[in-house]
Amino acid sequence: MARPATKDELLALSNKNYLKLTELVNSLSEEEQEMKFPFEDRDKNIRDVLGHLHEWHLMMIKWYTAGMKGEKPVIPAEGFTWKTLPDLNAVIWEKYQNVNLEDVKKKLNDSHNKIEALIKSHTNDELFTKKLYPWTKTTSLGSYFISNTSSHYDWAYKKIQKFTKSLK
Repeated sequence: MARPATKDELLALSNKNYLKLTELVNSLSEEEQEMKFPFEDRDKNIRDVLGHLHEWHLMMIKWYTAGMKGEKPVIPAEGFTWKTLPDLNAVIWEKYQNVNLEDVKKKLNDSHNKIEALIKSHTNDELFTKKLYPWTKTTSLGSYFISNTSSHYDWAYKKIQKFTKSLK
């Protein structure tokens, strides 16, 4: 499916990719879900990937909440810029090292549902008109949601799929 251009397309692709991701994870045995990836990567296992998605959801919710109040959100996060994203992602990775996979799954499902509710609360125009909200600068609100849902889920799916292929 092409990049979403309407609210319905965004919700459909977000849910499709989220379902595909969760089905892939759940198709693995508990033991496989806990295994270390056999390839070099920042994320060492499924928990790391899902924790990464959840944390980005939380950041999106924080940006959205501040931005919709007319404040200027700190994007991507306090003390980081887009150029220092690898450093931010390393901090995120560290944050989830003592969280078990089942808890991360629950957290991700909860934050996915919160993001979905935010998307549903907007019209097509509110989501896809560029520069409508000052905090989104030159892009649209929908573009932020796409990056934090359907596109990010696809990234995670491909990474976990690479792992599942190594099991064969």
